[in-house]
Amino acid sequence: MAVPTKTAANGFTAAARKLYNPLGFSHGYNFAFWLLFAGLWFCFILTRLQYLDFYGVYCNPNATPGNGALPGECWYYLRLPRYKLGIMVHLATILPAGLLSCLQFIPFIRRKAMVVHRVIGRISVALSVVGTASALMIARNSFGGGFESQTVLGLVAILFLGSLLLAMDSIKRLRIEQHRAWMLRAWFYGGSILTMRLIMVIAAVTISKKGGYYTAMPCGKIHFIIKEQNIVAQRYPSCAAYFSGANLDQHAVVPANISGQDEAQAAAVLNMVAGGALWLALALHAAGIEIYLNLTSTEDKRPRNVSYQRKVAVGYKQAEPVGLTVDRIPKNYKLLDNDDGSMKG
Repeated sequence: MAVPTKTAANGFTAAARKLYNPLGFSHGYNFAFWLLFAGLWFCFILTRLQYLDFYGVYCNPNATPGNGALPGECWYYLRLPRYKLGIMVHLATILPAGLLSCLQFIPFIRRKAMVVHRVIGRISVALSVVGTASALMIARNSFGGGFESQTVLGLVAILFLGSLLLAMDSIKRLRIEQHRAWMLRAWFYGGSILTMRLIMVIAAVTISKKGGYYTAMPCGKIHFIIKEQNIVAQRYPSCAAYFSGANLDQHAVVPANISGQDEAQAAAVLNMVAGGALWLALALHAAGIEIYLNLTSTEDKRPRNVSYQRKVAVGYKQAEPVGLTVDRIPKNYKLLDNDDGSMKG
């Protein structure tokens, strides 16, 4: 199917169409949305591919702050085989899955290379399932391991995998417009981890300037971050029991300050805000995708027509679009309209 072209109103529009028409986009706003959301997601994942070098980058003790795991997180990964396996599998699966997802929303691939679209889609979904399962393996200690962090990570996993499942079910039933909607929802939910990091930085700076926030942290983790035992013992006297061997699970109260005396205080504030940041990011993305689907509702016309044609071709008795909600209402429906419960129509 050829992408329709129109006479450009100005030079900029003409130049833009030369860019997005070959990719299959028929409208500039479609391309702008793809460039904004998929482009940011693509760049974010590219910057994380270096983490596949687990010891050299992600958990390199000499790495520059911000170029690897959050301060102290590798204390869990390097000493506990289960968490190490979880994070390594997670990075090795979810990063390529995210990259492949960006290609899936390019119209040219969907329309002109359907086999490629299907193969990429199945690989991406398989990697996403494994990546999500491995993320749940490390949820107990990710981003500080607070209860709010664990619950929201679990919710993201449910929404992400649930949306992928509904997307796959929709395409098997030849409901192409619903397949598009659920795939978009899935990756918008998953993409909340990108927005989360921006919110984390803002929240961490705000809390640090306000002051008066503290969190408990294992002394072993503090020692892993700071490395110098005498400095840990001086700044966190309660860790004496840890160093003497009397209590290897000893915790110390650490000020939450992004620019504090040591990286342990930066870790404290990042761990403190992580759960709330992800909750807020997820809420924004969940609302945002519904707004996006509503704004681009006209895009459902073509996939609905294709769905109809394919259903007719395979002999479906009911070839018209059938969805999860309003599309299931028969055409001769009646609505309750009056207070006494009488029908209208």
